[in-house]
Amino acid sequence: MTTIYGIKNCDTMKKAFAWLDEHGVAYTFHDYKKAGIDSGKLHAWSKAIGWKSLVNTRGTTWRKLSPEQQAIETQSAAVQLMQEFPSVIRRPVIETDSGQLLVGLDTALYTSFLTATGTPE
Repeated sequence: MTTIYGIKNCDTMKKAFAWLDEHGVAYTFHDYKKAGIDSGKLHAWSKAIGWKSLVNTRGTTWRKLSPEQQAIETQSAAVQLMQEFPSVIRRPVIETDSGQLLVGLDTALYTSFLTATGTPE
């Protein structure tokens, strides 16, 4: 089962939900705001794709952080920041049972991914 991680009221998430629904992709939703996100998951993602790919440095949450909070240089510091401020995690993060990760709204990548995994469009 595919899991999409993010925040329900985010416009990007709404677009991702609509795309997945239109293409008949079955998924479960994990809301960071309600359920949080454990450090083990964030460390695994960071190891797989790099923590810099996960941190949204263009959003309002990031801009509200102090320069000291923004001065992250290690995976551990990034994971701690993402746990404390889940809105700073790029959205969506889509994870499959096979552990493949798609980060951000990229419908071309989604199409390629769905074709590669054999999920009907």
